[in-house]
Amino acid sequence: EAMTDRSAYVDRMKAKVDEWNADIDKMAAKAKEAQADARIEYGKQLDEMRKMRDEAQAKMKEAQHASDDAWDDMSKGFQAAWDGISKSFHDALKRFT
Repeated sequence: EAMTDRSAYVDRMKAKVDEWNADIDKMAAKAKEAQADARIEYGKQLDEMRKMRDEAQAKMKEAQHASDDAWDDMSKGFQAAWDGISKSFHDALKRFT
């Protein structure tokens, strides 16, 4: 039971990270076409987005490699951490639009 929850969770995280990678690519393309001063700001947001994406991938690996018992303990704090990462990513993304 816990295993299924975890694999569903990891699949969701994978899908989210893929989505974020697409967002990062789109924003990087946008940044390239921006004026010089805007490009610096875009660069900062992209760095932030990449950092959040990397953190999300690290969390995903942690989930994948945790034992069942560890996952049961982790899963509660995990959602909060994930929500925090997700919020930071979207905050950075919003500054582009």
